[in-house]
Amino acid sequence: MSPDQLRSPYPLGELLPAVLQEDELLMRFTAGIDHLLAPAIAALDCIAAYVDPLLAPPDYLGWLAGWVGVDLDEAWPVEQQRAAVGGAVALHRSRGTSAGLREQLESASGGEVEIADSGGVTWSLEPSDERSEEIAAELVVVVRGGRLSQSAIEQLVDAAKPAYVVHRVQVV
Repeated sequence: MSPDQLRSPYPLGELLPAVLQEDELLMRFTAGIDHLLAPAIAALDCIAAYVDPLLAPPDYLGWLAGWVGVDLDEAWPVEQQRAAVGGAVALHRSRGTSAGLREQLESASGGEVEIADSGGVTWSLEPSDERSEEIAAELVVVVRGGRLSQSAIEQLVDAAKPAYVVHRVQVV
């Protein structure tokens, strides 16, 4: 339906008092304003469909992805893009954890992901001023199957992990 065919669901003339509705010039004037406002009202009435990743038009997904901080690959199928945008808020809750990284990689790659985390921390029952030998923080990410290349997975891991953590990626 073109914007010229849209009718306002709230005609302004009908909102006027009965005395003013008798004025033909005023009613034609408000009908002209209704014609101008109808596309905006229609867009606002449908705003929920535009911001829902499951309902939004495919060309809006990139815009929605920017709202929730997701980098979409345009080569992904539309359903995978919708899933990435829809799951972004939940992924942000677990961001920076091994479980969050696993969920993100499984969502993006479609494969099975295993993560080995060195932890990079030590503890002791006895307080001490001496520092024990430090354990380097390291991640080993193994992806079985999936549709992403090793370099694409490396980029995702590099963006999701803390900067000081060293990582290795294996695609099987």
